[in-house]
Amino acid sequence: MSMTSPVSPSDTRVTLAQLAEEAGVSLSTISKVLNGRSDVSRKTRTKVEELLEEHGYKRRNASSKSALLELVFPELESAWALEIIRGVENVAKANGLSVVLTESGTRKAPAAGWVEGVMARRPAGVVLVFSDLPLEYRQQLESRSIPFAIIDPAGDPAPDVPSVGSANWAGGMMATRHLIELGHRRIAAISGPEDMMCSLARIDGYSSALNAAGIPLDRSLIRYGDFQVDGGRAHALELLQMKDRPSAIFAGSDLQALGVLDAARQLGVSVPDQLSIVGYDDLQVARWSSPALTTVHQPLIEMAEEAARMVLRLREGERPQNLRLDLATSLVVRQSTAGPAS
Repeated sequence: MSMTSPVSPSDTRVTLAQLAEEAGVSLSTISKVLNGRSDVSRKTRTKVEELLEEHGYKRRNASSKSALLELVFPELESAWALEIIRGVENVAKANGLSVVLTESGTRKAPAAGWVEGVMARRPAGVVLVFSDLPLEYRQQLESRSIPFAIIDPAGDPAPDVPSVGSANWAGGMMATRHLIELGHRRIAAISGPEDMMCSLARIDGYSSALNAAGIPLDRSLIRYGDFQVDGGRAHALELLQMKDRPSAIFAGSDLQALGVLDAARQLGVSVPDQLSIVGYDDLQVARWSSPALTTVHQPLIEMAEEAARMVLRLREGERPQNLRLDLATSLVVRQSTAGPAS
């Protein structure tokens, strides 16, 4: 009786039967793992996935004929979700594809159940709005020839993960420099969560602008929020009731800037006569606020388009020269900033 020999890393062709014998499981179990079935223990799935990765197994023609491009968000209620959808849809439409939206996980990574679903759906590719993608998920997608890229306005993915972000440090720098050039010296900053790279980068840009202007950094004026209206309002209420309150606030998102506006209204502080505010993102709501927000334009539509194009190039077998792409930010001056009151 003939036996199938274990696979060595030097083999150029790996059969599922060889992989099954090396893993000590049946061929049907290998098939279940490849097809994202849930009726396989986590221990067995991990062992099989490790072997697939070790031997560079790629499922043939796994997604080449799919007409779907999957876009995955941690939550779809974000004010900038529509910008991301619009960008991915632009590229999908130009390439004869449809977009399927999935909501899963937290801002750091999709939930475990998502990867099983995407393997069953077999899209042409996946665009994810997360800080990073766990190695286990990457291996599962790569073994099934499903290309992916991350739209990364918030985190810092591993260097080998295809991703598109923006110049957060430069954005923080230009927002603060604008306020300094208007004559402000006591400038507060409300960034996002302290464990997010974009929050830290924007504060670093803010600090660098102050340092370049010879303005001492006052850490009592720095707050870390949640990028949401309520968080911006709460921090602004604290800042604006300080004995020596700031004359300007750089808010790390437009939603937080709206919270700052509301706090100023509650306290009877006039914007921009008594307080200047700069937001971040340049969402449509920034133009509709009263007064209209001066803000840092983050090119969300372009970021989404570039991520979708990267996925489609990977699907065609191309390997981009740079897996990390950072797009430029720019300042949009409107009515929420002015020189400080005399």
